[in-house]
Amino acid sequence: MGPGPINVHPRVLRAMSVQLLGQFDPEFTGYMNEVMALYRGVFQTTNQWTFVVDGTSRAGIEAALVSTLQPGDDVVVVNAGRFGLLLAEIAERCDAKVTFVEGEWGQVVDPQAVEDAVARVKPRLVACVHGDTSTTIAQPIEAIGEICQRHGALLYVDATATLGGMSVPVDAWKADIVTAGLQKCMGGPSGSAPITISDKAAEHIFSRRHVEKGLAAPGTAGNGRRIASNYFDLAMIMDYWSDKRLNHHTEAASMLFAARECARIVLEEGLEARFARHALAGAAMTAGIEALGLTVYGDQAHKMTNVTGVIAPAGVDYDRVKARMRTEFEIEIGAAFGPLAGKIWRIGTMGVNARKHAVLQTLAALEAVLRWEGFAAPAGAGVDAALGVFG
Repeated sequence: MGPGPINVHPRVLRAMSVQLLGQFDPEFTGYMNEVMALYRGVFQTTNQWTFVVDGTSRAGIEAALVSTLQPGDDVVVVNAGRFGLLLAEIAERCDAKVTFVEGEWGQVVDPQAVEDAVARVKPRLVACVHGDTSTTIAQPIEAIGEICQRHGALLYVDATATLGGMSVPVDAWKADIVTAGLQKCMGGPSGSAPITISDKAAEHIFSRRHVEKGLAAPGTAGNGRRIASNYFDLAMIMDYWSDKRLNHHTEAASMLFAARECARIVLEEGLEARFARHALAGAAMTAGIEALGLTVYGDQAHKMTNVTGVIAPAGVDYDRVKARMRTEFEIEIGAAFGPLAGKIWRIGTMGVNARKHAVLQTLAALEAVLRWEGFAAPAGAGVDAALGVFG
């Protein structure tokens, strides 16, 4: 019940046990095409270039940034949590010039501040995180997308923590590249990074292609500087996922099967029903936490529906609470880092865990552990409050 990874859906575990196929086997390439179609639905996009990058969610982030940014490019990073800092760190490794739009942890960034920075810097790319699990806050991506459209900048969004649990309407956002992972709301294991790329972003990525040692087709040389990474070169990966099937790497077959099943489960449930289930579970967790006499962290008007930050009360041992939840009740909750280290616990309600029984069990366990610590949590109040939300 932490901020991810979460329990994997049983159907996904079964899919991962299927025997491997060769990466150019017609059945396997058929699965690749299915994955592309399925994730267009999950991302709410018509983007042709929608597929998965082999690697954790950070692999998708790195592929997006290193394939887009060249040395000297300006990039505006919306920074209001741990993972905004990650975007900046990767951009700096690309020798891009980073301009921060800073926001207070636990709050959303003012879109006007983003517009001011974009108008001043005229960046190639604006990079931001949709829902940052370090702060439990979801940023106003649609407003940022409009800003990028007005100023001709590409928009990259890290939706690792929200895809499959909160709406990630890529086309409505006017986002150019969005990446995610499986290990949070999608209900899968870490190791595959869904990605979707607009035609405008794809044109820019392909413009950096070089003819080298006969590996690229004649006439495909671009005017951009070749990226430093071979593995994360999206132009090459996109050729691999295209009808050309140009060899790039050996596809992680078991992870592809997992990604396919994750998306099938999401779309079978229905996006709106799934978002509503996550929102209901998150609201019940929040109500239960407050009924126990605890304080929920951050701007509640912009809280992620699938992660709740709980401010640790005075007089309790922060680490011991987390440890006893695990050893006494076999429930894992998350610690925090950065300026929030030792100050909040992070409780996730994601995927198969965004359900009544998981919320009630977690609240009951937390009440017991806090009472052992001497905190005067009202007996049964958390469970009762959550039940009131569930109805």
